[in-house]
Amino acid sequence: MRPDLLHSIPLLSKFTGASTPLGRRSVLGLGAALTGNLALRARAASAEPAPASPPADPSWSQSIGAGVVDQPYGKPADFEAGVIRRNVPWLTAGTESSVSFSPLQDLHGIITPNGLFFERHHAGRPDIDPAQHRLMIHGLVERPLILSMKDILRFPSVSRIHFIECPANGGMEWRAAQLNSLQFNHGMISCAEWTGVKLSTLLEEVGVRKQARWVMVEGADGAHMNRSLPLDKCLDDCLVVYAQNGEALRPEQGYPLRLLVPGWEGNVSIKWLRRIKLGDKPWFSREETSKYTDLMPDGTSRGFTWLIDAKSVITFPCPEKPLDGPGLYEIRGLAWSGNGKVRQVDVSMDGGVNWQGARLHDPVLSKALTKFTLPWRWDGQPALLQSRVIDETGYVQPTIAALRKERGSNSVYHNNSIQTWQIKPDGSVFDVQLA
Repeated sequence: MRPDLLHSIPLLSKFTGASTPLGRRSVLGLGAALTGNLALRARAASAEPAPASPPADPSWSQSIGAGVVDQPYGKPADFEAGVIRRNVPWLTAGTESSVSFSPLQDLHGIITPNGLFFERHHAGRPDIDPAQHRLMIHGLVERPLILSMKDILRFPSVSRIHFIECPANGGMEWRAAQLNSLQFNHGMISCAEWTGVKLSTLLEEVGVRKQARWVMVEGADGAHMNRSLPLDKCLDDCLVVYAQNGEALRPEQGYPLRLLVPGWEGNVSIKWLRRIKLGDKPWFSREETSKYTDLMPDGTSRGFTWLIDAKSVITFPCPEKPLDGPGLYEIRGLAWSGNGKVRQVDVSMDGGVNWQGARLHDPVLSKALTKFTLPWRWDGQPALLQSRVIDETGYVQPTIAALRKERGSNSVYHNNSIQTWQIKPDGSVFDVQLA
């Protein structure tokens, strides 16, 4: 990598202010005040004592372990206690209408464990008795129905793997790099195997009237969270689900029943689903007028921007997982698209000047996370790591500069820009932006 490449392109960083361009030499030369952060703390926390040389017999292999009923419901090893969801306390006024972030830096593969799946609530998490829960389907239908959970479980079931991403994922990065963390910048996405009933099956049961064009879906939480969806999407691939990764939904994921709208922003996958109403026009609820619209530079807003465009991120190295000196590493990351399958992922070590094709790991599924890797021999010199995904429609993940040129910097939602990780000579990793 040519050193002059790192000195010629301006950067934007939280350390310099949102509007101050900074030369690459200046950014790469930021002092010790910038290195005593999460990245170096993560390195210190991950330091391991030297193991005893074989054939030493450690204490755990000289005694009898716990029996099969010690943990009736399994849990991770005590040594993995730091692998948890986290929230940003100052992000919202309280936890009842807030978000927790999935620890992408500690996950392996494309399936997110249920206990680490990110959360987003608008009125806290209700605790619902499934025996009393009901789903009402009414409006422009021939045969309105009220279904119990036992009724729903009688319908033909399907299982599919799909991601859910909050449209505000990366929203704090619209103006400048804000938080030096993979988990906090990208952790509002998770992926699971979902089991339930096709929404089209339920709509066929009630009979859709020819005037119907829209569907309103509503949750049983204190906010009665609701959204309008086009009927065509509901008849296509939406699911009404009651299980996640082989077990009943967790309460924070909508127990006992939720909607899943593959490839669209997570806000429309209503949790604790209680009502489905068909109509001839959208309802224009609070969550699709005042909220979840994209503010443009001229003061207007884009409405009904449901689709999650193609996006990727390098999960190793990252601020929480720095490098331990020069040598051979495997760059790892995740890519996804609401438009279907990931077709290609490229990786750059010099801020997008040169790109190399990464390996996509099976399975590569539609509207699901895809794992990618690339071997990299790091020479200890400064680097700027990026990943760029191209989906099966040919859509190419944009830079943050390209997104700002089109949509300004006042938005909150749908930031699918290329992430840049700055690697410093000591192996620490920082979130920066290329101007």
